[in-house]
Amino acid sequence: MSNYSPVFSQWGFPVEPGQPLIIAGPCSAESREQLLLTANAMRSYPVHLFRAGVWTPRSHLEAAAGTGNVALEWLQEVRQETGLKLAVEVATPQQLKEVLQADIDVLWIGARTTVNPFAVQELANALAGVDKPVLVKNPITPDLEVWFGAMERLQNKGVKKLGVILRGFVHRRPSKWRFEPEWELARKFRSEFPSLPYICDPSHIAGNASMIQDICQQAMDLDYHGLMVETHYDPSRALSDVEQQLNPEQLGELLSSLRLKPLGQPENPAEMELQSLRLEIDRIDQALLENFAARLKLSQRLGAVKKELRLLPLQSSRWNRVLQQAHEYGQQCGLSDAFIRDIFNRIRQESIRQQE
Repeated sequence: MSNYSPVFSQWGFPVEPGQPLIIAGPCSAESREQLLLTANAMRSYPVHLFRAGVWTPRSHLEAAAGTGNVALEWLQEVRQETGLKLAVEVATPQQLKEVLQADIDVLWIGARTTVNPFAVQELANALAGVDKPVLVKNPITPDLEVWFGAMERLQNKGVKKLGVILRGFVHRRPSKWRFEPEWELARKFRSEFPSLPYICDPSHIAGNASMIQDICQQAMDLDYHGLMVETHYDPSRALSDVEQQLNPEQLGELLSSLRLKPLGQPENPAEMELQSLRLEIDRIDQALLENFAARLKLSQRLGAVKKELRLLPLQSSRWNRVLQQAHEYGQQCGLSDAFIRDIFNRIRQESIRQQE
């Protein structure tokens, strides 16, 4: 496989053979000046779609949430001045109506909408007969059935120009990412919808501009067909997602550094699964280390309390209970007693050292 999907050319996007689709632009449309400055600064880079949040749902009520309908007028001006096609998120039938009236080129459904079957069904009903590309982000929770259901609802209403965006999931474990990529879960989804184009949103996954490059390259290695990268002419002045937005120059450097798969390389599902499983193992290894570190920090605090109470670092009765619980849970997980004993003895030794 390669990082090119002919679907994008069929949709009318000028993507060169062998190249991924690039969607870039600010998290939210803050002002006319911001959109035009950002779009014009990206004109020399291979960007195909300009994105901006018009009605951006936020976790906190006080956070910047986009400027609403007036931003659609600014975006039309961006298209007229730069020639860039436009992509906007929609969450309700009314927003869809406004976007269609503004003749926005591409729509996307966000993670906080995809997770809600009622909201997706309302949008699917409103999208019936609409001949525009619709990109669907994964649900914000790692629920494969909900993700399947969102795509099926849209397909059942005759939405034909569909694509998928992986933007990461809320954490189930400690993670260095803002949202966990869950590459293996995404691979399982892809096996059910293999003909769709797949785009990665590294900005939301990473949550930090310094880590976006790694996510982009992993996506290319896993045969993703495009990237959606949050880009602001001056991220330090952004009203939202300050840490995860690139400036246009950084975007250009990122795109020029990507190692792409050659066009025409035969598909190898086993190789794709191997890459996905290795990334999943890396993620679990990272979580293990972070959990070990968190446990040892608690041991240090525990040691200080024991000293205050004049207790010895090792309390045999307490340790026996910990070990018994570990054996019982380990057996439920299919782990051998010898393996559990070895790991927890090493944890005990390091915990005592931290408490002394």
